[in-house]
Amino acid sequence: MRSGLRKWLPVFLISPLIASVAVAGEQGALSQEEIQQQLAGFYFAAARAGDNAVLHEFIDAGFDLETADEKGYTALILAAYNGRGDTVRLLLDAGANACTEDKRGNTALLGAIFKGELGIARQLMKADCDLNQPNLAGQTPAMFAALFQRLELLDELARQGADLDVVDRMGNSAANLAEGRFATGQAGGESRSSSALR
Repeated sequence: MRSGLRKWLPVFLISPLIASVAVAGEQGALSQEEIQQQLAGFYFAAARAGDNAVLHEFIDAGFDLETADEKGYTALILAAYNGRGDTVRLLLDAGANACTEDKRGNTALLGAIFKGELGIARQLMKADCDLNQPNLAGQTPAMFAALFQRLELLDELARQGADLDVVDRMGNSAANLAEGRFATGQAGGESRSSSALR
């Protein structure tokens, strides 16, 4: 038996669990919030573990794919961050929104780039999202690709229309980051090279 959710929650128990939690809520044993929290916990664990059989049960039951945890992470964001390519595909095919942001404004694409999950990043780049969609710090997917030296992906983003010259709150652009130049955020747009940061 593989690791993850299956160790403690076999697939054949998911549908009855979803139904029993709903019945408990109808009988007043659990509040709607408690029901949602319990189900969301199982849902997020399945996304992290890449347990597609369990996720299929949630999808078939009509579970809201945009349910987010306290940090704003959806199942899609968690699957992308944890390198679960098949799970990312399953969730996208089921209608998960690749443009959804967590509480810091990061999308599944930004998480995949950060973690070096380039195959997943390429899947997410096909979604109908703005390739220049910034997080709350003003950082775009191209900036992440440049910052984390995913230069092949940066080239692909540029070919698909990503703007390499847009700047974040600190004054960094993808073009500058790719060259190892980082803005300090000081007046005058001063920057320093990556060698100065070591």
